[in-house]
Amino acid sequence: MQAKTLTLHVAHAALLASLAAMSAAHAAPQTAGQTTFQNNCASCHSVDNKLSSRAGPGLFAVVGRKAAAVPGYNYSAALNKAGAAGKTWTRPELDAFLADPAKNVPGTTMPVGISDKKARAALIDYLATLQGPAAVASAPATKTAADRRGSWDDNQPGRIWHIKASDLPPPFATSSAGNGPRVEARPNGSMPTVPKGFTVSVFAQDADKPRLPLRAPNGDIFLAATAKGEIKVLRSKNGQAADSVETFAGGLNRPYGMAFWPSNDNPQYLYVANVNSVVRIPYRNGDVRARGEPEVIVPTLSDTSGGHTTRTLAFSADDKTMLLSIGSATNVATEIGARPPEPLAQWEAKHGVGGAWGVETDRATVMAFDVDGKNRRTYATGLRNCVGMLVYPGTGDLMCNVNERDALGDNLPPDYLTRVKQGGFYGWPWYYIGDNEDPRLKGQRPDLKGKTIVPDVLIQSHSAPLGMAVYQAPKGAANAFPKEYEGDVFVALHGSWNRGVRTGYKVVRVFMKNGVPTGQYQDFMSGMVLSDRDVWGRPSGVAVAQDGALLVVDDAGGVVWRVAPQR
Repeated sequence: MQAKTLTLHVAHAALLASLAAMSAAHAAPQTAGQTTFQNNCASCHSVDNKLSSRAGPGLFAVVGRKAAAVPGYNYSAALNKAGAAGKTWTRPELDAFLADPAKNVPGTTMPVGISDKKARAALIDYLATLQGPAAVASAPATKTAADRRGSWDDNQPGRIWHIKASDLPPPFATSSAGNGPRVEARPNGSMPTVPKGFTVSVFAQDADKPRLPLRAPNGDIFLAATAKGEIKVLRSKNGQAADSVETFAGGLNRPYGMAFWPSNDNPQYLYVANVNSVVRIPYRNGDVRARGEPEVIVPTLSDTSGGHTTRTLAFSADDKTMLLSIGSATNVATEIGARPPEPLAQWEAKHGVGGAWGVETDRATVMAFDVDGKNRRTYATGLRNCVGMLVYPGTGDLMCNVNERDALGDNLPPDYLTRVKQGGFYGWPWYYIGDNEDPRLKGQRPDLKGKTIVPDVLIQSHSAPLGMAVYQAPKGAANAFPKEYEGDVFVALHGSWNRGVRTGYKVVRVFMKNGVPTGQYQDFMSGMVLSDRDVWGRPSGVAVAQDGALLVVDDAGGVVWRVAPQR
């Protein structure tokens, strides 16, 4: 049983096809095990006996199966070793693995376990019912030069990309791929590649593989250790490397998004977005340990918490509104039915234009709250997974990185970065990149044609953009980037799994002009892919350090990289 890194639990998701009829009709209640599967596993694993394109190996007939036994899946070295040693997924072995994957199989890329013993038992009972012959894998198709365009071997610091909506291929121009990476240890001496005039070094290493960074006003770097349920703090005396790491807060539920409030030099709180709640923790500039217990200000974000589980936070320019992104529960909502449970106009008055329903109620959205968590309202809809979000300085525009849908082919649809308009609809699940209708939902919402906003910057399909940061050198920064970088946006591309030849696994620079994206982006940091199968790094977040250097979090290698101009 294997998943990629945590982002695949949160960035690329689809509910299993074998439950479609049940989910659509709502005719029969799910068992406790099915619910546990849907909320924790379905974003990466299928449970039927078909070879579907999914981020993780299929779990059909997993009880009694030898570890690392699904043909063609890129298991980690740790799982391959366990399988070679004879490890078999008996009920006790599955229970031990699910309780603490990293302890049971050191080195596994399975990101998060299931701590509740009853939930594990129910899940294993459910998986044990899935028995029978599995499908036989066929040989992968040979990739041509055209197939490789935009792939990892095209990456080169300085290369500029400009993908246009007019260039999109038709749906299913290629088959849908299940091509997750095999994460290997970083080869001795290997470093990411950065542009001429810059140097890269290790700022910190963390075995807990944190996801998202945030710079405090005094220069400390806060990190969301999502899988461990902790927020950590890195402190550096000279800016070149972290001298200490402290656990600021623990006992959280998959924490991801963080934001200080007020957003000035003397914040009073650190806000943290858990998978299904928002808390705030008392904070004074320089704290490395929480000075009080987390206060729950939004107890529930949605009725469902499966699928995409990252939640990103930002505050409006006037600090009066808390903005929160909530990704979709499924890939493309094929099972919710063609109409909401009440008249469409009435539904959209409550949930926004293009707001979905069923398991997708208030999902694929940006929601707005007052800073105390009250006065909840919908800010924007149709954003499949806005997993990176910020408010652009100067303009006050809300900006999102969006992981678009899967299973339409290698080059469709593009992921994107865009300014997000209040009340705006961005297409998911019925349309993508403007008025392109998803063929899997054809004819369901003709009323939405013409209402979908085209994003500002299209990014190579399946690149999985995650954290982003505006480059603004702090006053007096000793390692400020050249002036032409000021105001541009750095984006971490975590990397593809639903593409025949992988793409992403790099950091890019999105060009801005007068606070508006130009539509172009440029490779900035790459070199972490070894082959079509193997990678050693996956950027998940970026932050600008107090001295002007760019910090890049790699949640596969557990490294925080530091990129600075050569002096």
